[in-house]
Amino acid sequence: MKSKPVSRRIFAENLRKARHAKGFSQEDLAELADLHRTYVGSVERAERNVSIDNMERLAAAVGVPLPALLQEGKR
Repeated sequence: MKSKPVSRRIFAENLRKARHAKGFSQEDLAELADLHRTYVGSVERAERNVSIDNMERLAAAVGVPLPALLQEGKR
């Protein structure tokens, strides 16, 4: 089994932490970002090669600058 790319994993972990900090469910986040709930779940599991556009939408929805969601150990 291949390991997931490091940046994808970092983004996924930081997004999940930011979502929990806001008290959002995956469904809440999906609605705010205008994305599907299952898509958000797969992003948080680092299964998706998420586009920069969707990364920006998710970052805006949780109120965290996108660069912060890409920094290891920052959230």
